[in-house]
Amino acid sequence: MPRKTNTEKKDRAGRGRSTMEKRTPRPKPKIDFTVDALDFKNTTLLRQFVTDQGRILPRKYTGLPAHYQRALNRAIKRARQMLLMR
Repeated sequence: MPRKTNTEKKDRAGRGRSTMEKRTPRPKPKIDFTVDALDFKNTTLLRQFVTDQGRILPRKYTGLPAHYQRALNRAIKRARQMLLMR
């Protein structure tokens, strides 16, 4: 027995967001430090970006730009190597 095909064409507006509804932009983070401040010796700043278990927070939560996040990861890992952080 052949399958019944749906002859009605459905528009794509029913799926997800409608075309009239605009997405609100993600708020830009207010970064109050420079890349120079992201040093492995600055443990007070680095501890803000680490959880209690010692995991580095992702960009989704920190809101940092990619180049800041990479520098942050590097600094945290260096501080761990030097036993400044756990």
